[in-house]
Amino acid sequence: MDWVERTAQLRQWTRSGVRAPHKPLLFLYALSRFQQDADGELRYSAVEQDLRRLLAEYGPGNRTTPAYPFHHLVSDGVWEVRTERGTGSPGTGVRELRATGAAGRLTPELRSALRREPSLLGRMTRVLLDLNFPPSLHGELCEAVGLELEEAETGRLSAACRQRDRRMREMVLTAYEYQCAFCGYDGRIGAVPVGLEAAHVRWWAFDGPDDIDNGLCLCSLHHKLLDKGVLGIGDGHRILVSQSFVGRSTAAREHVITLAGRPVTGPQPGVRPIAAAHRSWHTSQVFHGSPRHAATTV
Repeated sequence: MDWVERTAQLRQWTRSGVRAPHKPLLFLYALSRFQQDADGELRYSAVEQDLRRLLAEYGPGNRTTPAYPFHHLVSDGVWEVRTERGTGSPGTGVRELRATGAAGRLTPELRSALRREPSLLGRMTRVLLDLNFPPSLHGELCEAVGLELEEAETGRLSAACRQRDRRMREMVLTAYEYQCAFCGYDGRIGAVPVGLEAAHVRWWAFDGPDDIDNGLCLCSLHHKLLDKGVLGIGDGHRILVSQSFVGRSTAAREHVITLAGRPVTGPQPGVRPIAAAHRSWHTSQVFHGSPRHAATTV
């Protein structure tokens, strides 16, 4: 049984690039808990808040109860659920999962495979991350679920994605004249730009192409905020800032909140701007909540 291939083929609801990372997030969480306690179970009532937090932070804007993946991951052959009544999930009802003491864990076959071959956990993690999340979030996600990978393993998590970024990076940075399209940052050490990255608007994992009209030159901060759904790009190529974002410091106000309604800087004349289809995908699948109104000046 090829567990890596099975991981890559998780059954997920998909339609026109809609994100459904519910099962991958639960699977990552379960791998982390296996690492901490190979024989332990995850009682739904005890982990519900952890799973809810992961879905809120790394899932799409439309909320889904963690009961959904807790029940449905069973169908992929990597997860089992038991209740006080015996083997089997009672369904996707939150009340039923709580009331029956439902608990889940990796299947016995997968647990045995992970014990025999410790490196398998890292390979499965790579697949879950690469197929469902952008590279900028991989390390953060491992920390969020509590996965402790060896440094060399962590460095290889997104090798394929990093190579794609390298091929696209120079093209995007040149198109935006080596400055962040949101804030104008253009730092260098000598002739080498630092803290500037080529960001995919529509994520590569969801058919986002390595094309100039899907790329933005952004500073590291604004790249992360774009991928976390704090920032987006609206009609007229103006910057969206989520109303859900809260920042009371001067830095948060100057570097995030005041961006609301500003036009994206670049690309240079003759280069295609971000395609409407990619902007729309990001707005519906990544951006959180409603956008703030542009700040007014007195």
